[in-house]
Amino acid sequence: MLMPLLLLWPLAISLTYFGAADAADAPYDRALASTLLLLTQQVRIVDGAPAVAASAAAEAVLRGDETDTMFYLVQLGSDPPLAGDPDLPLPAFMDRPLPGVIQYRDAVVRGFPVRVAFTWVDLRLGNAPPVLVQVAETLEKRAQLANLIVRSVVAPQLVILPLAVLMVWLGLARGIAPLNELQARLRQRKPDDLSPIATRQVPQEILPLVHGMNDLLVRLAANVEAQRRFVADAAHQLKTPLAGIRTQSELAQRTDNPVELHASLTRLVEGSERATRLVNQLLALARAEGGPVPELADAPVDLAELAREQTLARVPQAIAAGVDLGWEEDDQDEPAWVVGNALLLDELILNLVDNALRYTPAGGSVTVRAYRRGDCCILEVDDSGPGIPADERERVFDRFYRVLGHTAEGSGLGLAIVREIAQRHRGTVSLSDNPLRHDAPTPGTRVAVELPAAPSAPPVAAY
Repeated sequence: MLMPLLLLWPLAISLTYFGAADAADAPYDRALASTLLLLTQQVRIVDGAPAVAASAAAEAVLRGDETDTMFYLVQLGSDPPLAGDPDLPLPAFMDRPLPGVIQYRDAVVRGFPVRVAFTWVDLRLGNAPPVLVQVAETLEKRAQLANLIVRSVVAPQLVILPLAVLMVWLGLARGIAPLNELQARLRQRKPDDLSPIATRQVPQEILPLVHGMNDLLVRLAANVEAQRRFVADAAHQLKTPLAGIRTQSELAQRTDNPVELHASLTRLVEGSERATRLVNQLLALARAEGGPVPELADAPVDLAELAREQTLARVPQAIAAGVDLGWEEDDQDEPAWVVGNALLLDELILNLVDNALRYTPAGGSVTVRAYRRGDCCILEVDDSGPGIPADERERVFDRFYRVLGHTAEGSGLGLAIVREIAQRHRGTVSLSDNPLRHDAPTPGTRVAVELPAAPSAPPVAAY
């Protein structure tokens, strides 16, 4: 701020000088007008012709003083001057006289700039034009007064400017002190400290910035925690399949029996498949918990079409398990469009159908449907499995939790992934007994995912 102040100071002095010059002109113009009126009173008609009968007092006034020189001129039209200095130039509009009106202009006489006051005196002498009367004065006293005004203004500024700089310096130092303290507190933090920044002694002006940083730290801490959970879960859950794969590999190395070797290799394949599925589920869970998926941004998605495609894709798995997998839809239903990430929604449907197929015994059935109801789109997956007890329905959403007594293979991540993806899409997941199996020996399970419907479905392209 010091440099702008130093640059503005000469500008302020220049503006002050021009203002002082205007202020100095006013009183001296009035004095010049008084002299002009005195001279007009000396213009009379003598022997039928205009003449100037200047008194001794008038001549004393017209002689000026020791500082400035006075000039005057009395002239009738284009005739020779009646009195005064012929060097004093005439006004540019001699043909438009204004009797009784005092006017001012700047001119040069004998190389000196002068201020001129002039008017016309109408003597009412037949058809004779009015008599021009001019009085001019050099500008020395005006310049002296303007300089005096500038000095009276600049002298205090020489004292005020350093004081202003000092006050600005102290004010900025005092205002920046909390920022320096905040900077010191941030520098003293440990790299793993993502707790919110305390807002004490934070200036009001940067309080929104600190709140924004705290929001960022909260999101960053959530991402770091998600990564830590992912690493811990992956390390813990991969131990078992990897240990099994290593054991079967060692057994295969030690045996020469083709039957035992084939059995070990079969178990190796099964173990690698379980490990692959576990890794894929862990990656899906980490992706659902994290920020935006870079592969695909949120966009309008036809939930029913997505569910139908996933159901058809799982038909070979259903046939291998001896389960009747069906897709149910009603031509009367409205399109079930949602705004979301198609990749994550695909993962949600995949986990629901896969879970239903795994926990439904051979000869059972799994039914998938998606429809719109009001402002919501609902995805339902019904199965004819053993069901989930009411007191276990909240816990099955925890990672790696599995209901006791179930022998189906799985990692316990499927429903955790489903809930994470649904929450990311501002939706909910609910579990209940299958309402279509009132009299069946097993209650079955219905998983219902409710998502906000898109404001409007995208237009269908015409072919």
